[in-house]
Amino acid sequence: MSNHHDHSHYTEGIMFADDRSVDPAVVEMLHKAKKEHIETIHDRYAQQLPQCGFGDLGICCRNCLQGPCRVNPFGEPKEGICGADADLIVARNLLRTIVGGASSHVDHSYMAIHCLKEAALGKADYEIKGAAKIKTVAAKLGIPYEGRPDNEVAAEIADVAFADFGNTTSEPMRWLTATAPQERVDKWAELGILPTNPDREVRVAMHQTTMGVDGSPVNLLLSSLKAGLVDGYGGLQMGTDVQDILFGIPEPVKSEANLGVLSSDKVNIVVHGHMPEISEKIVEWSKKLEGEAIAVGAAGIQLAGICCSGNEILMRQGVPLAGNYLSQELAIITGAVELMVVDVQCFMPSITKVASCYHTKVVTTTPIGQLPDAEHFPFTPDTADEKAAAIVRMAIANYANRDPRKVQIPAYRCEAWGGFSVESIVGALSALDAEQPLKPLVDNIVAGNVFGAVGVVGCNNVKIRQDYQTVEMIKHLLANNVLVVATGCTAIALAKYGFMTPEGAEMYAGDGLKAVLTAVGEAAGLGAPLPPVLHMGSCVDNSRIGDLLGALAGYLGVSIADLPVAASAPELQHEKAVSIGTWAVALGVLTHCGVVPPILGSPLVTKVLTDDVEGLVGGKFFVELDPIKSADIMLEHIAAKRKALGI
Repeated sequence: MSNHHDHSHYTEGIMFADDRSVDPAVVEMLHKAKKEHIETIHDRYAQQLPQCGFGDLGICCRNCLQGPCRVNPFGEPKEGICGADADLIVARNLLRTIVGGASSHVDHSYMAIHCLKEAALGKADYEIKGAAKIKTVAAKLGIPYEGRPDNEVAAEIADVAFADFGNTTSEPMRWLTATAPQERVDKWAELGILPTNPDREVRVAMHQTTMGVDGSPVNLLLSSLKAGLVDGYGGLQMGTDVQDILFGIPEPVKSEANLGVLSSDKVNIVVHGHMPEISEKIVEWSKKLEGEAIAVGAAGIQLAGICCSGNEILMRQGVPLAGNYLSQELAIITGAVELMVVDVQCFMPSITKVASCYHTKVVTTTPIGQLPDAEHFPFTPDTADEKAAAIVRMAIANYANRDPRKVQIPAYRCEAWGGFSVESIVGALSALDAEQPLKPLVDNIVAGNVFGAVGVVGCNNVKIRQDYQTVEMIKHLLANNVLVVATGCTAIALAKYGFMTPEGAEMYAGDGLKAVLTAVGEAAGLGAPLPPVLHMGSCVDNSRIGDLLGALAGYLGVSIADLPVAASAPELQHEKAVSIGTWAVALGVLTHCGVVPPILGSPLVTKVLTDDVEGLVGGKFFVELDPIKSADIMLEHIAAKRKALGI
């Protein structure tokens, strides 16, 4: 493991020195921020305390202008002005939250489809790189591809995706029925929750939750499951499939993670957000213009990623990760960042204020993602090269304005392997059995060497110590031979502490899991074990986890709900995490929340989501703030599923 500092014993002293993060790089930058009188998210959180108890419980409503209303869980009033009680208010608020998350991913997906169509027609500054994915996606959609040019097939794939957005019939989304296991499709049809058109479902849900429409909490919760499916297939699945066609299927790649990846003598550019259409072009032009950076006295250009734009260019380009959500202001506070470029989702409005205290430029790139005091370079597929070149040149020109007295780059970075798509995982397994690549994994699950699997996803949340719950929970799961796959900011958290290195298998994995990781890694020609946590990409790439579960269930001839697996969002904060979790529950997966969602004001909603829904779809939520207890609950669940399967 190539570290400036070894994080393997991060819990010794660090977590007690600062309760905001277990990451020493973060702690160092927070101390620098205090010394330089820079306000961060932690300061603003403290100013909000105590937070609204009604909001925490989900029992406040402002859906009409007669309010806002709030319901008292301990007395009067029991209803809002219109007569809505706590169950109804919580259910309406929850559906709106899930729709908010789903709309984020669906819009992301739509932008990727538009880019693909323009590229396929030769009208965009993009070369389609995912020939293998074109065949895979065309086959599942029933599109003929043999003997046809890739661009022609890609254009037809884009048309099929657009047709889902234009669907005016009662037929379910084609992308869903072509992707999800038939058993799941039949279950969702039985419940009446198959989505037809992603945009239409978002509209209907917003209508359903307005004042004077749906008064049934149970019906609203069924619509919440449908909104989760909108996210899962109109957002996650469609977005990942299309991006793999555009930019290529990720393959394992070695990189690094944490703020120490920034360079003291290079032009530092940080990409932040979620859209690879933009970040891929920044990578391309940073390579092309490196000579211009050297000409102004820099040693070159250093790119680094924050959040899911960072995950996207890690897994396809090997660009290192500077940090996750709670580290975005701190990257600027190093004083070494010439430019931060953002697109959509998860960037804080505060970054321009922090940047004003340094020489850092902030650049926005989308019509819906603008910030005061930022430079705006609107990206379109046909101007991508022009805009990316201009952004990189702005960063190069800004290098001369760096104040060395303000530069302090934490000396913490860790080797990290990313790029574990389903295709690359199956490819590694095929080195053991080319005919049935899933067989070695299943055989080891049956033998108990791999006890089960957990997908860990989601965000950071300022309410809890950054990375702590994630890391402690994963250590406990790995020690008990559970294979872990990760996406999003959770993946970045685990990348910072050695979980995504071959050495991590020796450091963290139980003996059975370690032996399997070693055998697969050696057979695949890596000369080392696979990492114990497999980086599967960004937030939209949770669909890769769904694909892997579907493949395993298909191989075994069982439902996803029967598999010895679980999901977890140990530090969730975004609406997207709630919608992703709802999709996972609909798939039949036990899903953990490490932060209490705003539903406890309704005993009915709480019971349905944590108990009754399991009888409908096979999955349910559970909430547990203690990381070891969370892991133990998942281990008990996996043990029960193993027993039911007779293994």
